[in-house]
This record gives sequence, structure tokens and C-alpha cells, in this order.
Amino acid sequence: MHLTIIAKTPEPGRVKTRLCPPCTPQQAAEVAAAALADTLDAVDATVADAQWGHVRRVVLLDGRPGEWIPTGYDVLAQRGDELGERLANGFDDLGPGVIVGMDTPAAGPWLGEALRVVTTGCDVIGLACDGGYWVIGLSATNREVFDGITTGASHTGLAQLHRLHRLGRPVRMLPMARDLDDIDDLRAHADAPGRLAAVARSVLDRLD
Repeated sequence: MHLTIIAKTPEPGRVKTRLCPPCTPQQAAEVAAAALADTLDAVDATVADAQWGHVRRVVLLDGRPGEWIPTGYDVLAQRGDELGERLANGFDDLGPGVIVGMDTPAAGPWLGEALRVVTTGCDVIGLACDGGYWVIGLSATNREVFDGITTGASHTGLAQLHRLHRLGRPVRMLPMARDLDDIDDLRAHADAPGRLAAVARSVLDRLD
């Protein structure tokens, strides 16, 4: 079983480009790095629960690994062009488990439930407010889960959920979470605890 973060290296110009403008590429990278750090903490807190036994911690990475990746994580390069292909390849390489995005750390307390569901033989998905999804877990790998699913659209999450149902796979849903894409999302995340909130407040102060 694995608990994997799918992420981009938080370098200026590579991450959170929809924040620019009003943010600079450097500020957007600071936001991404903080969100990623909080997500890593959420994974660590989940895996520390002894009830799961051994859970492999993985960063499924687009970019160069760096010192921001804590000890104890395996790093696997993303393969493919579209997100669906990268997820399919990730599950092919890692097997059954859970893959979570890098920018919904406030939903971290639900990662334990995601693992629990997958261990019972069910899939799991958590939809995002922007129409996508922030986490997906598969109890058995199957590339058909992702084939032909358009990513980055307002209906992506529902399309993914419907695909799981059409394949006859039992699936349970986790609570919806707010993704971090634009400046309104950044303002919303500034009210939460953690490093992301602190960096969000700092960046927003510099924009005022």
C-alpha cells in the first residue's frame, strides 16, 4: 500500500502559474512550496498511525527532486503527457494505494480514511470545488479508470466518479476540498492553519 503525493518541483515559472499576476513567479513558488510542505506533513501524520502497518510514502514528481523531500520518501518520476496518463502510469508503477494532490493540505485529516477504504477493497475519491478531484485511491489498478477522462475541466471529478461506477468498481466519496489555483483560492487558504496559510497571508500583504 502506498500514500503518494503527485507534485511539481516548486520552482518559479513551473508551479501555480494561474496566480501570476498578481503574484510574481517567485511568490507563486513560495505558495506551492508551503502547500507541498503541509501536504507532506499530512502524509507523515497519517502514516504514523500504527493501524496501517507499512505504508510506502512516495512523491510522484514532475521536475527535479530536492532537499524539500523528507527522508523516508521514495521519488518516482511522472510519466506521460496528460494528468490522467500520469495517474494511470503512477498506479501501474506503485500498485493499489492512494494518490493525493499537493495543494489541498487542509483535507489531510481525511487521508487515513482514504487508506482505510482502499484496504477494504473499495476505491475512494474526493472531489474539489473547482470541478476536479483532490484525491483518488484504487484498490486494484486498471488503466481504464483514467482512459479518456478530460482533466482540468469543470466536470473532471464527476466524470472520474462516473467512470469508476461504469467499470463496476465500488467507490466511496470523501468530503469536497478547495483546490489552490487562483488568487481567490489563495485568499481562502489564508484563513486556515499551517505554513500555507502563513505564506498566503505574507504574499497577500505584499500585494496590497
